[in-house]
Amino acid sequence: MKKRILVTGGTGFIGSHTTVELQNAGYDVVIIDNLSNSDANVLDGIEKITGIRPAFEQVDCCDLAALEGVFKKYPGISGIIHFAASKAVGESVEKPLKYYENNIMSLVNLLKLMPEYGVKGIIFSSSCTVYGQPDPENLPVTEEAPIKTAESPYGNTKQINEEIIQDYIKSGANISAIILRYFNPIGAHPTAIIGELPNGVPANLIPYLTQTAIGIRPCLSVFGDDYDTPDGSCIRDFIYVVDLAKAHVAAMARIVEGKNADPVEIFNVGTGNGVSVLQLINTFEKVTGVKLNYKIVARRAGDIEKVWGNVDKANNVLGWKAVHTLDEALLSAWKWQQQLRERGIM
Repeated sequence: MKKRILVTGGTGFIGSHTTVELQNAGYDVVIIDNLSNSDANVLDGIEKITGIRPAFEQVDCCDLAALEGVFKKYPGISGIIHFAASKAVGESVEKPLKYYENNIMSLVNLLKLMPEYGVKGIIFSSSCTVYGQPDPENLPVTEEAPIKTAESPYGNTKQINEEIIQDYIKSGANISAIILRYFNPIGAHPTAIIGELPNGVPANLIPYLTQTAIGIRPCLSVFGDDYDTPDGSCIRDFIYVVDLAKAHVAAMARIVEGKNADPVEIFNVGTGNGVSVLQLINTFEKVTGVKLNYKIVARRAGDIEKVWGNVDKANNVLGWKAVHTLDEALLSAWKWQQQLRERGIM
């Protein structure tokens, strides 16, 4: 019988791509999402790619009674992948309470229900933001790098949630967890059937970039060119979203097969390469042949100067590796944007 996996935030960018990979790997997926930053039409895309329509419940994870209703309706959940969260760094600086309430309560409610309904393990969608601005000697960052004071409330919710998971399991809760600290996910499914489509003005770089390239946005802002980096713009580790999705499948297999060495395991998920925002723009222009209208503006509150990951642990222990290039990831994002235009969506 197929193992049943609950994916919170499963109609979102990373959640939808992970659902595709889980279904391709033979899992039975139940998605819950409140659709605050996604669209239920994504379910059609998932079905088109995999031939299977995942079960879907429009539920807010902060609503404990509604969440419990999902566990009752779909018995035998083996594992949870928890994506559901507010995720814009800039917005979190402006609306910290929204972020603390949404991101922390949703996790606490899931953890409460897991032992009651016999759920073995949870994969938590964390972030390299927990490292803050790593000291130069700690780049690329390993999982052992010091956790720094967060640069934003968003980053702080990831740190707090990691601590909640560790404290809960330490207290004797009979569950296990894998914490995946992502770097910067970009791109779209190679079919261009699903991709990154935030509601309203995008907070993430790539959808804003592709919307500028196709003429929806007049200009892309690059926040700062006076950082201590070779070209003055921030450096990130950009990972193709399908590679990231496959890391969740590897982590879930580890949990459901009981192969995790410790009750809480932490893995960096990135490419191991740092790329600056200006390098990214140049690469996009090179691979698509599209000239991008962008301007340098002041630094943005909460942004980290430079961070990229050491991913040896994920490669060696999880048996997972990012295999796609930056060129491929950016081309997939552009193909997705063009597809949205053809469908009259954007």
